[in-house]
Amino acid sequence: MADTFYITTPLYYVNDAPHIGHAYTTVAADVVARWRRLKGHDVHFLTGTDEHGQKVLRAAHKRGLSPQTHVDELCQRFQKIWERLDISHDDFIRTTQSRHTEVVQETLQALYDRGDITKKSYEGWYSTSEERFWTEKDVVDGPEGTKLCPASGLPVEWIAEENYFFDMGKYADQLREHVAANPDWIRPEARRNELLGALKKEVGDLCITRPKSRLAWGIEVPFDHDYVTYVWFDALLNYVSAVGYRRDDEAFRARWPADYQLLGKDILTTHTIYWGTMLFALDLPVADCLYAHGWWTVEGQKMSKSLGNVVDPHLLVDAYGADSVRYVLMAEKAFGGDGDFSHKGFQLRYNADLANKIGNLANRALSMNAKWLGGKVPALDANTEADDALAAEVAAGVAAFDAGVESVAYKDAVDGLLRVAVAGNEYVQEQEPWALNKDGDTERLAGVLRRSLEVCRVLGVLLAPFCPNKSASLLDRLGSTPALTWSLDGLETGASVSVGDPLFPRMLELPEQIAAALALVEPPAPAKKKKKSKKKKKEPVVVQEITFDDFQKVQLKAGKVLSAEPHPDADRLLVLQVDVGEEKPRQIVAGIAARYALSDLVGLQVVVVANLAPAQLRGVESQGMLLAAGSGTGVAMVSTTEAVDPGTIVR
Repeated sequence: MADTFYITTPLYYVNDAPHIGHAYTTVAADVVARWRRLKGHDVHFLTGTDEHGQKVLRAAHKRGLSPQTHVDELCQRFQKIWERLDISHDDFIRTTQSRHTEVVQETLQALYDRGDITKKSYEGWYSTSEERFWTEKDVVDGPEGTKLCPASGLPVEWIAEENYFFDMGKYADQLREHVAANPDWIRPEARRNELLGALKKEVGDLCITRPKSRLAWGIEVPFDHDYVTYVWFDALLNYVSAVGYRRDDEAFRARWPADYQLLGKDILTTHTIYWGTMLFALDLPVADCLYAHGWWTVEGQKMSKSLGNVVDPHLLVDAYGADSVRYVLMAEKAFGGDGDFSHKGFQLRYNADLANKIGNLANRALSMNAKWLGGKVPALDANTEADDALAAEVAAGVAAFDAGVESVAYKDAVDGLLRVAVAGNEYVQEQEPWALNKDGDTERLAGVLRRSLEVCRVLGVLLAPFCPNKSASLLDRLGSTPALTWSLDGLETGASVSVGDPLFPRMLELPEQIAAALALVEPPAPAKKKKKSKKKKKEPVVVQEITFDDFQKVQLKAGKVLSAEPHPDADRLLVLQVDVGEEKPRQIVAGIAARYALSDLVGLQVVVVANLAPAQLRGVESQGMLLAAGSGTGVAMVSTTEAVDPGTIVR
């Protein structure tokens, strides 16, 4: 039997509109689910919607709809965006489905029968926005004597009523022991430390019901028909109700415990203290790993409806395409930490990784093969030392990729993927197939291009979890399939290959939809009134015209950045080694440190003023100049829309 693998996202609250945070968690789960399937595992990937609670009821009444009609409409928003993002979930559960509600009721009855649920009088501050009670020490003082919810900042109300309580404290020591004995149960470590701090305090009872007189929309409590179940107790049980708990013991034992439960750090307490003690009370094991990722800010600001900067995943897919969105979300920040989303950052990441590294190699390898070898997969020649070094680098990149995806360390996985791409690009650059073709060395030319195509095949397979559509396109051009074969001999000799359009065309400017959205979010500041001045107006600058002969004196060449490092004595300068088709690369000093990260420059195609006299810039010799537009953080390097050989004259 194949290895089983079970991964979950949280249930997304149906009253929320899907945003970048929802997309981030779900794509993260999808990446590892797709990779595990490629490895032959029996995968079950669960997501869904949380559909009960007071906010849902109020929103439905406001619309003049029944709660069920309201949630039936709203859950489609999540189903639609998962379809557009190519999410390959195996199940989509809704808390209003009978397969879930029946399990919730049976679970409540079982815990009640064993004495873990009791009825008590209770009074305290209730937050409708968070659908929970707060103690006096938790609430925040508001204006005119009001009290505010510490989570949402909205007013709370004092409520006194009878409710049913789950005895969490009874299982608190068992939970503490589990955390201590299993250091990888909560990841990353910062979240584990957060939980350890919370468990130092007393773990009390959890109010798990609401009287129907106050809230009628929920799962009815089986032992008291005047109450419905608290939304969190209800929702957390979806992870077991979806895989056969109390319905199919064999199926349930095959799936539970889950391998990974992915969630945002804001719901860590509910998924550890609430969920952990619930599982211990039911004599069930907890999941192998709860991974609580960080939050996104947007363009340096906290994401907020009032600011109008909530990122709509539909807009991202419209503008950039699903594959690019999936890749950048995973590559832009370490999974456990916080990160900032910006459209300029998106463009930089896309161009640096997908266009300049992966797309550049694919376009060059396929184009040279079509031009010089008739579009057929050539035979391999005998390995040289360079060929063995390429194979070793590819193997190391694949190993890093696999380890990164398996542990949901997506930045590490991306580093492994790019290591393979960089190795392929450097191999082509070092082996100079254009020179081999010129010299008529057809056997070596065939071997070099075959290995270049093989690297593209490996990249096509590694791309599959992140960019499923681009992966399929690249492998189709190579006449291959996503087989986990990492040696550089996986293609069929003689098979046809096709070039096609650039796999990842460079993004030279932000898409129109994004530019328009940014204009709405960040309206231009009103123009300041000009003070009257008695000074004479400056005469317009007259640009001196030059002749064509003057222009011909400037020699522009295509170049490729081989390395980049900080200038030893100037923060805004970088020292680049640029291949311009000469025996040795040129050292060029450029004032682009405020705009480009070092890793984004390697492999970048540039245009070089090649006949500029060498100059000393803050003690470092510069042997040319790069063409660029703008300055500071707004600078943009001038490049070519397609890959060209270094040294090609630019006219």
